[in-house]
Amino acid sequence: MPSASNTSCIELCRVQGDRVAPDRDKVAVEEPLEIQIGFERKGVAAIRSISVTMRTPGNDEELATGFLFGEGLLNRRSELARIERNEGSSNQVRIHLAAGVRFDLKHLERHFYTTSSCGICGKASLEAVHRLLLTGPHANSSLRLSVAAVHSLPSQLRRAQQVFADTGGLHAAALFDTHGNLLAVREDVGRHNAVDKLIGAAWLNGRVPLENRVLFVSGRASFELVQKAARADIPIFAAVGAPSSLAIELARACDLTLLGFVRDRRFNVYSASYRLDGQFENSEATSMA
Repeated sequence: MPSASNTSCIELCRVQGDRVAPDRDKVAVEEPLEIQIGFERKGVAAIRSISVTMRTPGNDEELATGFLFGEGLLNRRSELARIERNEGSSNQVRIHLAAGVRFDLKHLERHFYTTSSCGICGKASLEAVHRLLLTGPHANSSLRLSVAAVHSLPSQLRRAQQVFADTGGLHAAALFDTHGNLLAVREDVGRHNAVDKLIGAAWLNGRVPLENRVLFVSGRASFELVQKAARADIPIFAAVGAPSSLAIELARACDLTLLGFVRDRRFNVYSASYRLDGQFENSEATSMA
């Protein structure tokens, strides 16, 4: 059931035709979360604020961890010493690096970038992300997924969206196995936050790389979401909505299978269609719509 921290009951007016009536309803909570990183610099403990993101409270440790992993600031599980919450604030989480782990402050200026609703901006930032992703392991080329399994994803995700059922105001991200079985789901007001929570949980439990998993999201497929999937070595990324041009470009560069408009027993294949069982044209983009 939804917790009290991620939903709020508010007063409102409902309008139906010419009729206006006072009522109460649940809405998704949105609050800022400051992500900090603790590290040693020349033998002296230091703390640096990394980011402030608007999110739905809950699974904040997973969100912070997934974010730092996605940006390349965390790699191996041994690099994480502990996760600390500020006792005076529920909207702050601090990731402490293990002793001896080197942390380059200039990394922030080189690799953090400004995003919009449609993805990443700037050629330099695009090249930086390509370098981060393409130096790592490639996506699993032997994985196969049936068309029937793809068709089953939306209904399974909707049934698992507990807070969305109450508020209608949250995005969701879910991991499935190759048989289309739901393994984990996270919800948040931000699409990228939901994915960070999901991947962060897997990373904390030593389950990354996710080379035998399918990522499915309730919204669009932006560049930054494909980046997060590729970073975790997820070979198949499916979305209810449309992908952006940069999302398709990155998916093809990383040999990641990208599916869009996955709903109503329809979907489009934009890259690496060979991972899907069935007859597909030998082309970059294969439409199932």
